[in-house]
Amino acid sequence: MGIGEEMYHLCEKLFPICRSITGNGVRETLGILQAYISEMTIHEVPSGTQVFDWTVPKEWNIRDAWIKNGKGEKILDFQKTNLHVMGYSLPVDKTVTLTELLSLIHTQPDQPDVIPYVTSYYKEQYGFCMTQYQKDALIEDTYHIYIDSELKDGSLTYGEILIPSTEDSEDEIFLSTYICHPSMANNELSGPVVTIYLAKWILERKRRRYNYRIIFIPETIGSITYLSKHLPEMKRRVRAGFNISCVGDDRTYSYVASRYGNTLADKVAKNVLSFHYPEYKQYSFLQRGSDERQYNAPGIDLPVCAVCRSKYGEYSEYHTSKDDMGMVSPSGLQGAYEVYHDMIEVLEYNHKYKVNCLAEPQLGRRGLYPTVSRKGNYDAVKVMTNFIAYADGMNDLIDISNMIQTPLQELLPIINKLQEVRLISLLEEKEA
Repeated sequence: MGIGEEMYHLCEKLFPICRSITGNGVRETLGILQAYISEMTIHEVPSGTQVFDWTVPKEWNIRDAWIKNGKGEKILDFQKTNLHVMGYSLPVDKTVTLTELLSLIHTQPDQPDVIPYVTSYYKEQYGFCMTQYQKDALIEDTYHIYIDSELKDGSLTYGEILIPSTEDSEDEIFLSTYICHPSMANNELSGPVVTIYLAKWILERKRRRYNYRIIFIPETIGSITYLSKHLPEMKRRVRAGFNISCVGDDRTYSYVASRYGNTLADKVAKNVLSFHYPEYKQYSFLQRGSDERQYNAPGIDLPVCAVCRSKYGEYSEYHTSKDDMGMVSPSGLQGAYEVYHDMIEVLEYNHKYKVNCLAEPQLGRRGLYPTVSRKGNYDAVKVMTNFIAYADGMNDLIDISNMIQTPLQELLPIINKLQEVRLISLLEEKEA
């Protein structure tokens, strides 16, 4: 079984769970992910905790919900799809008229065949969600509405994986994904699934230039909570970070810039995507919509951007029942995994190098140039000579990769050859 198939099966396993920004659905999800990475630690932050300008909300759990018509027939059933209940709905058990019922129902009129994803985190109320077709089919009758839920002081739960550098470095790469959505596959199961497999691969690396800080959080309130606990050390240590969301479909790749679009994370994202999928879509920070908002807020200013497949809010299935397991695929998940894999590799090997001799070096006597000069020979070493031309100690490998239009991974064997013959030197960070 390939890694894409493995990730898809994990998505299938997680898909039925009813997740929200708090509650047992989050814990169940983290428990399943923790079975893949035992190094994950689970943290609980009590309701009422002040986190910057926000407060950790009450914990919400739901067991069942339905609507029955006057004949006692279920016309809506939470057990069939958890999107039928507005997130954070209060408990209710009463009979209502059609008019009252209609006021409690949310639909997506411009997409009459979908059930919308609707929440009310910070106002205590209840509600139901159905297709516009279902709502239009309701007749004059009495209806028994029932939600078996609980809203009480509890906690916000998140998972954290800290993977140490093998080179005694303090510098970090930061990966963030969220686990607060109910049954929607691309947004948001693809993010945590791809992230847990990236964490497995990072742990297996024999050499890690960087430390890795990887978190699985509820969106918005989770990132704010985490930042409130760790901001000083993150500002000191994080060199690049990525918000991993909507990475499971086959349609395209998307890049959402940091606030000024000038961080190391932006730089590596654009470099890798330009070779992997040159038709990728670019979005400015003005088109943000996920936790990159929090990581780039004034005063926070972490070097974080986002790389997606179809960007959140930009595909018709987003936040609806159509974002089901048919929305993601093994190939889509694997493609995103490979992009992030390559970005991390680029960061690991991104250094500045300087040629150790003046003028153009003689490659032939070092066995690096064809011994017979003829038409076409130069092409064989063109990438090497182009690399040498820009290895002046001013440019890092990403810069050179961009300038000579060669993927960074293809430069690594060239660098090894040049180092073997002592033609280039790696500059220490303080020198660079």
